[in-house]
Amino acid sequence: MNEHAVAGADRSAAADPVDTPAVAGDYAADVADNHGNTRDGKPVPANQPESKRGTMVTALRWAWPNTLPVLTGYLFLGITYGVLMATHGFPFWLPIVTALVIYTGSMEFLLVGILSSSFNPLSAFLTAVVVGARHLFYGIAMLGKYRNMGWKKAYLIYTTSDETFSVNYSARIPQDEHVDRGWFYFWVSFLDQMYWVAGSAIGGIFGSLITVDLRGLDFVMTAMFMAIFLQQWLQDGTSLQHVAVDHVCELIGVVGSLATLLVFGPERFMIPAMTVILVSLLAIRRPLERRSKSEGEQ
Repeated sequence: MNEHAVAGADRSAAADPVDTPAVAGDYAADVADNHGNTRDGKPVPANQPESKRGTMVTALRWAWPNTLPVLTGYLFLGITYGVLMATHGFPFWLPIVTALVIYTGSMEFLLVGILSSSFNPLSAFLTAVVVGARHLFYGIAMLGKYRNMGWKKAYLIYTTSDETFSVNYSARIPQDEHVDRGWFYFWVSFLDQMYWVAGSAIGGIFGSLITVDLRGLDFVMTAMFMAIFLQQWLQDGTSLQHVAVDHVCELIGVVGSLATLLVFGPERFMIPAMTVILVSLLAIRRPLERRSKSEGEQ
């Protein structure tokens, strides 16, 4: 061996005697922390997978309690929808597939009648567009919250139901607990959809076993919307003063529906009614926003 090289190596070791033990100690600590896991002879940092998994679990822990009210409603309505499909002669798997693919509660209840009646694709398409038109406003309202969500954004948009929008829009995500916003929204959306799928599966599988008379079961969706309507009405006030000021949107819905029912009849009034309501609400949107802003300043 070259004497100069040996001497140089000795001088280098003497100049920095702690470097080699420190590196070896850090290496051993990494291996110990990683429980001996290696890749290509090198230790794999253990904190990376745990950190991501921990972020997901933390978000799930905070998101799940917010979905409990949705669980009670979706499970019951999903069972009702599955039973309704089964009693109309459809196979048990159809409500499960539609719950996964369509995932629009009101449209799925309407789908029972659409599939049971004569084939009219144009009417089905227009009904779906009009019934789902309210999601345009949901999307606009969630633009800021769903920004920079990466691959989750497509799923969040797809699963934005009425109840999921309500939870995610009004949720107060704790910043001091390091809850990831994207995973919080994802878990709320995922859990809500699974509640609906589970209910539809239960109803579809066991619905054919029910032997009692189920006439009128399809009225459950109408009853739910009536309950929501009455709750909103009572919340906004019941005095005559409140009727003229705070119940404009409700009155538009009632008057528009009754007017189109008289003109088009009970078989064809749905699409015209939704169109009249949508156009009327768009027309008064700015005055309502100005009034709401002025009330907030007072």
